[in-house]
Amino acid sequence: MAEQEGLTVKKSNDFSEWYTQIVQKAELADIRYNVKGFVVFRPWAVKTMNNMFKVLEDELEAKGHVPALFPALIPESNFKKESEHVEGFLPEVFWVTKVGSDVEKLEEPLAMRPTSETAIYKMYSMWIRSWRDLPLKIYQRCQVWRYEGKATRPFIRGREFYWIESHDAFGTEKEALQQVKEDMKITENTLYKKFGIPFIFFQRPEHDKFAGAVHTYAADTIMPDGRVLQLPSTHLLGQNFSKPFDVKFIDDDKKEKYVWQTCYGPAVSRIFAAVIGFHGDDKGLVLPPEIAAVQIVIVPILKDGDTKVMKKVDDLYKKLKDKFSVTIDSRKEYTPGWKYNYWELKGVPLRIEIGPKDVKNKQMVLVRRDTGEKIIAKETDVKKVESMLKSIQNNLILKADKYFKKNICEIKKFDELKNVLEKKGGLIKIEWCGRKDCADDMKEKTNGGVIRGKIFDKEEKPKSTCINCNNKSKEVVYISKQY
Repeated sequence: MAEQEGLTVKKSNDFSEWYTQIVQKAELADIRYNVKGFVVFRPWAVKTMNNMFKVLEDELEAKGHVPALFPALIPESNFKKESEHVEGFLPEVFWVTKVGSDVEKLEEPLAMRPTSETAIYKMYSMWIRSWRDLPLKIYQRCQVWRYEGKATRPFIRGREFYWIESHDAFGTEKEALQQVKEDMKITENTLYKKFGIPFIFFQRPEHDKFAGAVHTYAADTIMPDGRVLQLPSTHLLGQNFSKPFDVKFIDDDKKEKYVWQTCYGPAVSRIFAAVIGFHGDDKGLVLPPEIAAVQIVIVPILKDGDTKVMKKVDDLYKKLKDKFSVTIDSRKEYTPGWKYNYWELKGVPLRIEIGPKDVKNKQMVLVRRDTGEKIIAKETDVKKVESMLKSIQNNLILKADKYFKKNICEIKKFDELKNVLEKKGGLIKIEWCGRKDCADDMKEKTNGGVIRGKIFDKEEKPKSTCINCNNKSKEVVYISKQY
């Protein structure tokens, strides 16, 4: 019989190695694909990510977005229409220049989309004609490709990632600003309430905004090693794309105007990395019930010639399957103990054990993945199963909140800032002069500390001097090391 191979390192001792092991041993991804920076996402990860996509898509559609699919290849002429955009993304673009067995050169190079503004807004210029066509709110689920120069890591950073991007057009700037706030609410309703990932939305410094945006707002969370991981970002594009792409409309006052635009991009593959990091423990994954590939696993404890256990298991499965994602592990080649370890490594929220004693006593044993607590319930008590899954979901959010809040602090002296960034990490509140060259200097002196920005919609007035250069402070911001 195969021996279950669990994790050999504690999450608190070496998060990097723990993460590597969990990705491999829980069969989430395989890095051995023979193109550098590209990985294979395995079924268990994809099934979970599909649930995450659905949560996000349902939320987007509830807010008036509709789905579409745009081509992955973007003509160079499209791509170069917005000067800041092309300057920002050009170093990361993969280009298609040849086709066919005879290696025929294309008349125009085609960019593999690093993001889709330059593909989508070409079409918006043809679709939007009058104020009656607005607002236009479209999203797509797709892959994007960027030649990432830093070291790649499954789900966290790669040259190909999977996301949703929404692209919205409005008649007024006020409506566009309201969409930015709606994007943040979508993030709260999904990432926090369903995935259990706490975050703060920052307005990025002007030197670190999305290429072509008026302003960029991004959700940051804190991974277990103290480094910050950027999650969804939303961008106020203003009219920076509508003018070069000629996206305009006749308003109800009969005047021709350019639309105001926003875009929003939750990278689901990266958000999954946060799910792994936040909720996993020394036994493996811990998946929130709202997105778990399998919410419940039923493990029968069988003895030779005993058919009563399997009958009870099948009856229970029929009661649960219409409401929950449930599977039965009746494999005879593995012991119950092996199966317990296997499903704990996979992060299934709830395990139900049924053996001869349970059949006799008309009961089932419920085992929580998050705490390991065992509870005996009546064999017909479906409500107990449901309440336990809700309790697991809430507990994971509470634990994540506690960790997140513990790793936010305020520092006024540079030496202390450098020490905390090096030894603990997290998000650190500081006062800053607002100059890019000062931010660059801090990044170098702290070996990677990056200004994340100021908290969106929260007015915090500086009272002192810049923590680095001692010039007059202009902003209260947060700094961290990042992935």
